[in-house]
Amino acid sequence: MSEPGHAHTTLDELGDGVFLKVRRALGVTAFGVNAMVLPPGTSWFRHTHDVQDELYFVHHGRAVFEVGEERFELEAGGLCHVEARTPRWFGNAGDTDLVLLVVGAHGGYAGRDGRMVDPADEERRRRQAEGGPLPSLTARPGTPPGRPR
Repeated sequence: MSEPGHAHTTLDELGDGVFLKVRRALGVTAFGVNAMVLPPGTSWFRHTHDVQDELYFVHHGRAVFEVGEERFELEAGGLCHVEARTPRWFGNAGDTDLVLLVVGAHGGYAGRDGRMVDPADEERRRRQAEGGPLPSLTARPGTPPGRPR
């Protein structure tokens, strides 16, 4: 047990799965933070947020990102900031697990405000949360909508 004012853990202690709940495990209230683990050949859903920006840090592996209209790769140590309403999609472009640290906030913790770009991904995301498969890296991500400015 940690003393008041700090907490610590490891990714291994957070368990298995795609989403590792860092915020909950450490009692973070000022911002959202999760780790994500994507096996080789898998991707996450194209999505946006209502208000929170996200910062992605590649801890391990090689990630491919599509942010707005740009596609790029980042390796371990790479960082990517995405503003709330900008569509984003990412996947594992390597042959080992991709481990990302994802930090989200809007003037502090904003809660869960993610939205799928493709409405059909809402059901796929629900199934994934119940233990279903992740999208294939080769699956064409949803088409980004017009971005409000």
